[in-house]
Amino acid sequence: MFVQQLEPVADSLALSALVASLPLVTVLVLLGAVRMKAHRAGLIGLAVAVLVGWLAFAMPLGQTLSAGAQGVLFGLFPIMWIVVNALWVYRMTVRTAHFDVLRRSFGRVSDDPRIQALVIAFCFGALLEALAGFGAPVAICSVMLVALGFDPVKAAVVSLVANTAPVAFGAMGTPVVTLAQVTGLPLDDVATVVGRQTPLLALVVPLILVFLVDGRRGLRETWAPALVCGVAFAVAQFAASNFLSAQLADIAAALVGAGALIAVPAARRPADESVRAAVLTGVRTEDLDQEDPRREVLRAYAPYALIVAVFSIAQIPPVKRLLAEATQVFDWPFLDVAGPDGEPVGANVFSLPLLGTGGTLVLLAGLITAVVIGVRAGAAAREWLATVHELRYAILTVTSVLALAYVMNLSGQAATIGQSVAAAGAGLAFLSPVLGWFGVAVSGSDTSANALFGALQVSAARESGLSPELLAAANSSGGVLGKMISPQNLTIACAAVGLAGREGDLLRKVLPWSLGLLLVMCLVVTAQSTPLLSWMLP
Repeated sequence: MFVQQLEPVADSLALSALVASLPLVTVLVLLGAVRMKAHRAGLIGLAVAVLVGWLAFAMPLGQTLSAGAQGVLFGLFPIMWIVVNALWVYRMTVRTAHFDVLRRSFGRVSDDPRIQALVIAFCFGALLEALAGFGAPVAICSVMLVALGFDPVKAAVVSLVANTAPVAFGAMGTPVVTLAQVTGLPLDDVATVVGRQTPLLALVVPLILVFLVDGRRGLRETWAPALVCGVAFAVAQFAASNFLSAQLADIAAALVGAGALIAVPAARRPADESVRAAVLTGVRTEDLDQEDPRREVLRAYAPYALIVAVFSIAQIPPVKRLLAEATQVFDWPFLDVAGPDGEPVGANVFSLPLLGTGGTLVLLAGLITAVVIGVRAGAAAREWLATVHELRYAILTVTSVLALAYVMNLSGQAATIGQSVAAAGAGLAFLSPVLGWFGVAVSGSDTSANALFGALQVSAARESGLSPELLAAANSSGGVLGKMISPQNLTIACAAVGLAGREGDLLRKVLPWSLGLLLVMCLVVTAQSTPLLSWMLP
């Protein structure tokens, strides 16, 4: 058995923490300063983590490599298994032109560009984040808005800022699932606290969006539908994450938010022509006036309805129990690790949820979707393989970062850093969201940031007497605000709307919003760590 040591370097906590931070520093420097591709930075960071774990923290090389292998498997299944299948469903709708039908349907909801921004960037973007994440909402929503006549820069900025509130529960809850896995905290406990933080962002983001689209006039004339949409989204996200399922939180929030928005009379009122002339400065796609048969419109919405239906059925207690029985639980080979207290760590045993995981449920919904929208089996298989090819670098990035995280966690590197960081004391609550924000800003992924810093946050919380669930959740909730400024997302947005090379222009426009909302989240988490807002926590 390998027992983790907190001060393996010269019996000094400070020196040990400095050495333990080398893998993280390596990744952040390579991404932020050297501007290396994320998958290469992840692999190099993993190599550094293995060397530090083996040479400095005295973890046997076989166990170190085994820990990394466990991270790779978790990255593949269930994490990327969800993303691949979700994007596969989207690719099939593009192949059959049902995505174009969906785009035209959204364009007819309202002719007011401010409402269109809420419907597409905030509500539909949240649904896409719920199903796929990893940049898909920014790319798809930006293209939709440009097709409606939005200026490309404005379309990209609106889509980037909108992609905040749903991120923590994106890709069928992947970030919080990862957070629970690397911290050892129960998923329900983590999701419950995140669900009492990120809904606060949903209250203000729609108001920011109508301001971005049409300035003070947009805020003055459409604040009511924006506020109703935000409140409905926030309530649904809170309720689903606390009382239903983390995997369904964003789906419920997106659908309820969209329904509430459309129900507001002001949202359906024809826009003044001066508003359209001022806002829609781009080139409007000619096919928007094309009438689609009702049958094709229903088929265009079918993939998303099927995913909601499949996940809802999976939450029925008898079905949930049946799916859970297919979970394979086994001792992870070549791994026998104990914490500093001598107690075996949970990662010695690995759980493989074969049927109950989100990716398998999305796959089932995708198979039904293929039948409904008329995609033949061979074509569907080719689209699935094409999706894997498209995501090959993302798969390599996620698996390498999770392997790095597992090596750091199991060798004791994360615990050492956590004990060192705990010296911040009460100030740790304020800084906790900043760490998540920084992680997402450089990695482009809340999942990756949670894998990198989740265990560190929990370790620091326990050393400083704060709630582990609160700081773990703060890592994810603060992280969502780094999404809009991450190089990965900025590049995706620019590529989608034809602004290659203008990432700096977008960054200057979204950075103030990212920092302002981060300050709000830091204050919220700090208040939740004190009697002022501690009543918000379960």
